[in-house]
Amino acid sequence: MGMTIAEKILARSSGRRTVSSGEIVKAKIDVAMMVDVTAPLAIRSMREMGRERVWDPERVIIVLDHLAPASSIAAAETHRTLRDFAKRQGIRGLYEVGEGICHQILPEKGHVRPGEVVVGADSHTCTHGAFGAFATGVGSMDMAAALATGKLWFRVPETVRVEIEGRLPEMVTPKDVILEVIGRIGADGATYKAVEFHGATVREMSIAGRMTLCNMAIEMGGKTGIIEADERTLEYLKGRTEAPLRPVRSDPDAEYSERFTFEVTGLEPRVAIPSSVDNVRAISEVEGREVDQVLIGSCTNGRLEDLEVAARILKGRKVHRGVRLLVTPASREVYLKALRSGVLEVLLRSGAVVTNPTCGACWGGHIGVLAPGEVCLSTSNRNFVGRMGSPEAEVYLASPATAAASAIRGAITDPREMVG
Repeated sequence: MGMTIAEKILARSSGRRTVSSGEIVKAKIDVAMMVDVTAPLAIRSMREMGRERVWDPERVIIVLDHLAPASSIAAAETHRTLRDFAKRQGIRGLYEVGEGICHQILPEKGHVRPGEVVVGADSHTCTHGAFGAFATGVGSMDMAAALATGKLWFRVPETVRVEIEGRLPEMVTPKDVILEVIGRIGADGATYKAVEFHGATVREMSIAGRMTLCNMAIEMGGKTGIIEADERTLEYLKGRTEAPLRPVRSDPDAEYSERFTFEVTGLEPRVAIPSSVDNVRAISEVEGREVDQVLIGSCTNGRLEDLEVAARILKGRKVHRGVRLLVTPASREVYLKALRSGVLEVLLRSGAVVTNPTCGACWGGHIGVLAPGEVCLSTSNRNFVGRMGSPEAEVYLASPATAAASAIRGAITDPREMVG
């Protein structure tokens, strides 16, 4: 019997020829990533295990992104602690305030490669499966073990195969696709499973689009989302890393726990309504719902192509009076490209507020916090009760195109109405 991508990677990293779903393996970690809100507990726990030094400072990444810039004395102290820790440990991979969101930073800076095991103390670490890696979020205690030993125990997950076929209509994006997938599979439909994305639609997607798919694998319970590395993947990574690239592909006779097929040629824009990511509707069912705030950004949709589609819709138009449009580029690299291309000028002239690269608004950390009764349409990945502020606020999830169109109208709007 052949193996899936996840099985092949875990076999390699545990020194095995083969593994199968359900087995327990001890895998070597290629990259361990922490962010400012999770790193302190992991570091403290590592020390409680009796270890003062990380196993390999070259493989440990720390990103200051969730409360960045520091919004309180406590946050400032945390950042200082992490800077001191990185200096003492010889960790060169400390990314400062303003560099970007962790899941954008890792591939941009060449820390993610096909066939490797990437763990992060953030649930959306599955984003990096877009590069053919086994990437998954872990808790602070598991991260402590990874820091101390460079290894972690894993139960080899079953794999769900998702085939996506067809040509996306104009103004229908990878975000609409993944919302459609989650709406069908369910918020717990892929619990502790690897989700392999295949099909002509995926092969034609940009790296940014693939990252959006894998980013939200966790929203259906997935252990990871994975896309086979291809020439597009290798081209993106070219010049970003000097390490050898070893793409992994699933075998033709690999065993999958389930298979799903989606035809997206006629797909309508999708919106996840409060307060569950799998509570997905066609935009025609929710159009007209008034909004107070719109967020374009996050590790899901803060990349250059996301800002570009928003600028295309907003150019020459104004944000609706009474609506706050926040735009958060995913990294300094994205920010600079959008600045040079004129995208940020279009967004600013429309009335948008452009923030530094940060997770702050997505999780209700320190900017864009919602008041009771307010409604936000966000391009982020979660709409749980209280996710972006008050538990009495409501969060809808949609694509950057839908978000931009809705910011203009002041209500959820089909972006196809905005283009001729």
